[in-house]
Amino acid sequence: MPPLLTRQAVSDTFRPPAWERVIFDEFEAALTSRSRPFPCTFGVAGLKADRLRFAFVDPLTPEALAPILRAYLATARDIGPMTSLVVFARPGPVQPTEAYRDRFWALLDGLARLDDGPRPAGVAPELDDPTWEFCFAGEPVFVVCNTPAHVLRQSRRASGFMITFQPRWVFEGITDSDDPAAQRALATVRKLLAAYDAVPPAPVLGSYGAPDNREYAQYFIDDSNTVPACPFHRLGDRREPRKHGGKVA
Repeated sequence: MPPLLTRQAVSDTFRPPAWERVIFDEFEAALTSRSRPFPCTFGVAGLKADRLRFAFVDPLTPEALAPILRAYLATARDIGPMTSLVVFARPGPVQPTEAYRDRFWALLDGLARLDDGPRPAGVAPELDDPTWEFCFAGEPVFVVCNTPAHVLRQSRRASGFMITFQPRWVFEGITDSDDPAAQRALATVRKLLAAYDAVPPAPVLGSYGAPDNREYAQYFIDDSNTVPACPFHRLGDRREPRKHGGKVA
């Protein structure tokens, strides 16, 4: 089975009640709902244009995910705009939000430790910097985590642990622009978020590179609107102890 699947390939490869098909059908239904429009209009457009790629990884470890992410980034520009890699883990018993947050950051830290690509110029290695972004195989990548522990923030909910990787270049001229059309598109997303979630949009949502913006704070947003503590100084830094949830492990 190929590790990177198109929307049609998922349907062709898995049949209910396979866990892969169950969680994918839920994902697809959420993004295509007409009665309850999904807030991320860019993700919806990517799905409709068949520019999303999917991977089902069990167990979901840095070692298993690294070659899949590397293969995706090598071909992402050929797929086209609005592309993303959506990674699903096998569902299990629901855990506290903090457990998923720790798992998410441990996974990104593990990927960084396995990465041998050069860090792009101008992208700070320290998380507490407005120009920081997760990087892999030489590409800056915006990352979003969805979990079963999200209840009020339905836009970040999934039946299993789910991570979406979006190359930074897909935002060029959209969220990274002062163009009036881009600003209207962002306003639409914010309006849909306010209607979709049972909690106001998170105050940490911002524009990459803005002095007060921190990308890491937008990766894992829980049901509250508290500003999360910076979980690491640098990802994959072999000179410092591994940390989880802001604590040294």
